[in-house]
Amino acid sequence: QVQLVESGGGLVEPGGSLRLSCVASGDIFRIYDMAWYRQAPEKERELVAGMLYDGTPRYEDSVKGRFTISRDNAKNTGYLQMNNLKPEDTGLYYCNAHVTTTTTTQKYWGQGTQVTVSS
Repeated sequence: QVQLVESGGGLVEPGGSLRLSCVASGDIFRIYDMAWYRQAPEKERELVAGMLYDGTPRYEDSVKGRFTISRDNAKNTGYLQMNNLKPEDTGLYYCNAHVTTTTTTQKYWGQGTQVTVSS
């Protein structure tokens, strides 16, 4: 019904920047919330940032001031601009979207994009 595809991950040195994108497609009426999670090796998946349909953002404390979440509702696309990256930001980054379709409302996950911060 709904597919999420992330892109933009890669290998970057500490202090560098990356911009992640998440494109949602399928039977979409509205995406109420788009969020980014990350999972480091041997750690639980954690919320990094999220944004409601009205543009209200939220951030995990460690990324405040460095990461910026945004979304283009017309394109069903979300973004995560990551600046001043640190080694502890390394992980698999997942897009999560709370979507209403013509038949249901539920959350969907993308397949993830790897971010590695290392010198």
